Amino acid sequence: MKKYSLTIILSIVIYFSMASTNKLFITFKPTKKAEQKPIIHYTTSPILTDDFGVSFKGHDAFLGKIGNFESNNDYTRVNRYGYMGRYQFGKATLKTLGYKVTKEEFLNNPNLQEEAMQDLLEHNYSNLKRIIARYEGKTVHGVYITKSGVLAAAHLAGAGNVRKFFSSGYEFKDGNGTKMTTYMRLFGGYKLNV
Repeated sequence: MKKYSLTIILSIVIYFSMASTNKLFITFKPTKKAEQKPIIHYTTSPILTDDFGVSFKGHDAFLGKIGNFESNNDYTRVNRYGYMGRYQFGKATLKTLGYKVTKEEFLNNPNLQEEAMQDLLEHNYSNLKRIIARYEGKTVHGVYITKSGVLAAAHLAGAGNVRKFFSSGYEFKDGNGTKMTTYMRLFGGYKLNV
């Protein structure tokens, strides 16, 4: 018990000493944009943890946030474009992942929707792992790159449009006007199970 109390007290002391020196975060000024090449800045982005090292930004938190953003976590929601469920899947995406289900079957099966989301994360990671390995922890075209941010952007825009962003700065917007880079920023820094 004394060991945990000492750890908590030490964590508090370190936090306040860092906060009082205003050196909690390191930032760099952006440089001029190069043509057809990604702009890369090195920076840091802390992931908050409790005193036992458990991340507040884990896989379930990511799913909850993206589900909330997509549908208010409503498994039965269908938008005006026909995207459906908690994560707003399109029929083409489900077909790509190998799912042959009707709209009703998909909407009435939350477990199937969760399975499809995990499959999509793994599918997109498989297609984008080289980009993630190369750019994670760097700022490219003004966006701090994390694995979860890239996978969220691929959920919105597809892996091909994510590749275009890294090669040329291309900005995808969906039918509602949501930018791919918005997803990169909003969903960055989560520790995913992929």
